[in-house]
Amino acid sequence: MKQSIYGLLLLLALILPPVANLMESVMVIHMHMQMPLLIFTGFLMARFFQLRFPQFFEKWNGNGVPGILLFVIIVVYWTLPRSMDEALNEQSMELFKFVSLPLLAGIPLRDSWKKLRPIGKDITYYFFAILFFGMGWLYIDSPVQLCNNYLVIEQITLGWGFLTTAICMVIYKVYIAFVDPSKYE
Repeated sequence: MKQSIYGLLLLLALILPPVANLMESVMVIHMHMQMPLLIFTGFLMARFFQLRFPQFFEKWNGNGVPGILLFVIIVVYWTLPRSMDEALNEQSMELFKFVSLPLLAGIPLRDSWKKLRPIGKDITYYFFAILFFGMGWLYIDSPVQLCNNYLVIEQITLGWGFLTTAICMVIYKVYIAFVDPSKYE
């Protein structure tokens, strides 16, 4: 339960206007720091909801697939350039970001990950590696400015952030393929 309180406190800190404005002022921090932190707050708060509504999670997300699909849909939506722009231009979209990432991405991620079979985890992992490669290429190679609120150089920096993340994900999977992780547990 302590971590649920920490998650709520972190969410409240991220919502504070000076903190939100600072994090949203730089594109790569907006995408690669603020949004994952919002998901993390939901991840931390999930235990409270799992204990409070166990039948709901068992009935709705028994094998983890519906929850992970919801997580994927929400994260993919927020990787789109237009979504980032709308979050900066419209208060309703900003509110949706602060609600959807913790509640519709973070909580389902925590509830689903342990329930998924290894093949489901691998499919999710590979999907995000491919998505991050694609988004990196899009942000780097686009001949036009994709986000009206950010400079083209920030767009390129974000693209390199996506590519770096994707490369690290591939390196990790290659490492796991050649090393038996059970001997380190």
